[in-house]
Amino acid sequence: MIEESTVQELKAGLLGQLIQPNDMGYDEARKVYNGMIDKHPRLIARCEDVADVVFAVNYARENDMLIAIRGGGHNGAGLGMCDDGLVIDLTRMDSVRVDPDKRTARVEGGCTWRKVDHATHAFGLAVPSGIISSTGVGGLTLGGGIGHLSRKYGLTIDNLLEAEMVLADGSFVRVNEQEHSDLFWAIRGGGGNFGVVTSFLFMLHPVSIDYAGPMMWKMDQVKQIMQWYREFIVKAPRELNGFFAFVQIPPVEPFPAAHHNKITGGVVWCHAGDHEQAEEMFNSIRSQLPPPAVDLVGPIPHPALQSMFDPLYPAGQQWYWKADFVKELSDEAIDLHITHVKSLPSMNSTMHLYPINGAVHDVAEDATAWSYRDANWAEVIVGVDADPANRQKITDWTHEYYDALHPYCSEGAYINFMMEEGDERIRATYRDNYDKLTQIKRKYDPDNLFRVNQNIKPAKA
Repeated sequence: MIEESTVQELKAGLLGQLIQPNDMGYDEARKVYNGMIDKHPRLIARCEDVADVVFAVNYARENDMLIAIRGGGHNGAGLGMCDDGLVIDLTRMDSVRVDPDKRTARVEGGCTWRKVDHATHAFGLAVPSGIISSTGVGGLTLGGGIGHLSRKYGLTIDNLLEAEMVLADGSFVRVNEQEHSDLFWAIRGGGGNFGVVTSFLFMLHPVSIDYAGPMMWKMDQVKQIMQWYREFIVKAPRELNGFFAFVQIPPVEPFPAAHHNKITGGVVWCHAGDHEQAEEMFNSIRSQLPPPAVDLVGPIPHPALQSMFDPLYPAGQQWYWKADFVKELSDEAIDLHITHVKSLPSMNSTMHLYPINGAVHDVAEDATAWSYRDANWAEVIVGVDADPANRQKITDWTHEYYDALHPYCSEGAYINFMMEEGDERIRATYRDNYDKLTQIKRKYDPDNLFRVNQNIKPAKA
């Protein structure tokens, strides 16, 4: 238990708002994207600036409180929230400052990608990020960052120039290749283990109007499509990205009415290059394959592509995730995918295979904490349903699907797609980088203050 007098000291020391269980708005403030998460923190410090973050970190350390760091709140396991502890909520810290001459963007830690995409698009520029625009910048970046531009420009962390952080001792530091370079190495894939990132400096790339969209086929054609895709995408020009997805077609425009509510499989494409070349490439793709049931590929502004799936996945639905890295997609694995998708438990449940070849492979496995540079895909199986009554149904389906496919995958997984799965899974995810991460953790957070995450425990002295 904490003394009420110290709570009042925290409240008085914050420029932002301190939210407690009896306050109006508490239940709204503790909600996260995954409606399956129902945690009750003792305090929520809604920070306005870096000084608030410093004050909150010092308070938690001095009062031996559990800390969770909330950015966008999208983490599948709900690791932006905790029970009984202090949530350092960064959502009010959401500014974006673009320097079009230097092609950089300074982004505060509580920002979402929607705001970044809006700010950079005005200058015909973009940061490689994810595929849902309401995702938080902080969580996605610290875990690696996979999305539509990965094959051309690499992971989000490959485009991170520096970060500003509040450490466990309350100090404020700038980290980059010259300053605290060990910490800069660790945060590029090491998650929220090392401190509170209050701002990121990203390199921008000339991306404005993509040639992109979904191309989906009926299930009796999907095996042929997956066999073609596994060979094509690892050799395709880097301008072209395409993640494989199983989709139950929603009964809305612009999807063809004849395919509403039907399960399909196919590729969500993004060509980030010359449109004439893109048209030639897609004409070639169409000539090699059966006619798709859905073909919505064409010119689209990058922010529109980034937010294309937002309406299908609003905040508050039940989510259960399981993930792996994949090097090879065998015929046996393809058959298992098709078998399990035929029993899709809800319209929004899905499986995605995100390509992480191309530019991602240009970076050495020990150059950043993110170790799976030799994989070709990041696989995620997700049970999603708006109705809490179906929680067990989507969880069981996800587990059964995952258990069947895991023998065909690597031991580790993309941490942004993981639930709370234990120390061995985390060690497998970082492989040869794990021991170095534990040493850096001991240096910067020896008491493991920041442990509500995919936790890397400090090395023993």
